[in-house]
Amino acid sequence: MPKSGTPLGPVRILLVEDSELDAELLIEQLHEAGLDADFVRVDAADDLRTALAGAPFDLVLSDMELPGFSGYEALEILRTHDPRLPFVFFSGTIGEETAVKALQEGASDYVLKHNPVRLPAAVARAIREARSEREREHAERELMRSQRLDCLAMLAAGLSHDLRNILQPLLIVPDLLATYSDDPKILRLGSVISESGKRGHEMADSMLSFVRGSRKASETISVAALFSAVQLLLQGSLSRQVRLTVEQPSEDLLIEGNYTEFQQCLINLCLNGIQAMAERGGQLTLSAVQTVADDGQDYVVLRVSDEGSGMDEATRQQLFTPFFTTKASGTGLGLMSCKRIVESVRGRIEVNSAPGQGSAFELHLPAPAVDDWAGTEDAAFRDGEGRRILLVDGDATRLSLLGNALASQGYDPIMAPDGANALQQIARNGLPELAIIDDDILLLSAADVLAVLQEAGFDGPVIRLREPGRPHDGHDCAATLTKPVQVQALFEAIEHALGLRA
Repeated sequence: MPKSGTPLGPVRILLVEDSELDAELLIEQLHEAGLDADFVRVDAADDLRTALAGAPFDLVLSDMELPGFSGYEALEILRTHDPRLPFVFFSGTIGEETAVKALQEGASDYVLKHNPVRLPAAVARAIREARSEREREHAERELMRSQRLDCLAMLAAGLSHDLRNILQPLLIVPDLLATYSDDPKILRLGSVISESGKRGHEMADSMLSFVRGSRKASETISVAALFSAVQLLLQGSLSRQVRLTVEQPSEDLLIEGNYTEFQQCLINLCLNGIQAMAERGGQLTLSAVQTVADDGQDYVVLRVSDEGSGMDEATRQQLFTPFFTTKASGTGLGLMSCKRIVESVRGRIEVNSAPGQGSAFELHLPAPAVDDWAGTEDAAFRDGEGRRILLVDGDATRLSLLGNALASQGYDPIMAPDGANALQQIARNGLPELAIIDDDILLLSAADVLAVLQEAGFDGPVIRLREPGRPHDGHDCAATLTKPVQVQALFEAIEHALGLRA
């Protein structure tokens, strides 16, 4: 055995040899050379195929002539099974022409039986070269995979950014509708738009967090609020044959996790139930209870049940297998995603279903400590009483919508699309009581605009609008609102900054 090169370690060699004596001599020689090898000997084509189908080998060592079988046939069988597994001829009859042909057919090497000294080195070299080739191919695949992921990350980041900008009006318009109309139908439609906008933004944030390698922190979720949002979003998906019953839990029933992910999880399960009842109809029920497990741990069980066609045992066993679906247009990823979401908070999914008896999915989720919950603040805001507010935002749609929102609340907004325009308007109209400045404005940076304002005598509070994850630039401000901006959060920040709210 050559002492140079990477140690081979234990190896498995498949020996194609009809002579038991020759096989013993060969094995003895390789062991004496220091090769730590296990050998399996075969002498027929069927036995060779059977051996190759079992545990993997590091090398095949074959005689050239066998009764009713040949080394070439062995090589052909091996190439069909694994083209990269090294193959070495070890024969006493091989000539130069035959040897060349063997190498052309794909053999790694050949060694003559009457000159076996070279055999250990040939075996070691063939195994090392095969391993190196596989490592190189693995490295190339990983490199290609990494490059594809990098491209995917760049694409996802771009899509997330653009999607957030497109969805921004969905967060502002519903609040504006509420100021212009008391019609309950309009307010309800506004709620649907607002909830869809929040959901879209959360999904865009999740995409961005995934690209950045981070995950949104867990939050405390009111199950009642979660059910209300799901019920609202499912209204357009219900047919006349399907009834949705939401058994509203108490307001203090809480879970912990990502709100949008659990909303998506429940919607997936509900849509599956609706589709299962598409032909004969039935009732879809959404309910929740708090239970105590045998170990004393409190759990909240969210239950989605339907009266659909149900599932047999074979289907239930594959429910969470990626890409498994019973629907012609399904992706087979919805339930797998649900399972991931539930298990990410150390929960579990249980499924009860039988053909013709409907299905019930139960999400068993650890209940959070009640002390962690903080209720929402009072959403009633004061009239602006004509207080002048400078609003500088580079996004024209957001600038217009936020300006309308401020005006509808009684403020006097001075709207500017960039820093230079803001300074011109201040010089013309006087200083504001408060400034709201987007960090992404053009011509002058937010910091430059603030510096000029302060030189001009402005000493009022400042609210900054900032993309999530962007670091603070060191300038003091009364509040920082993460984009997309929600109107209620903006009004609350303004009232705190102006001292109108305790």
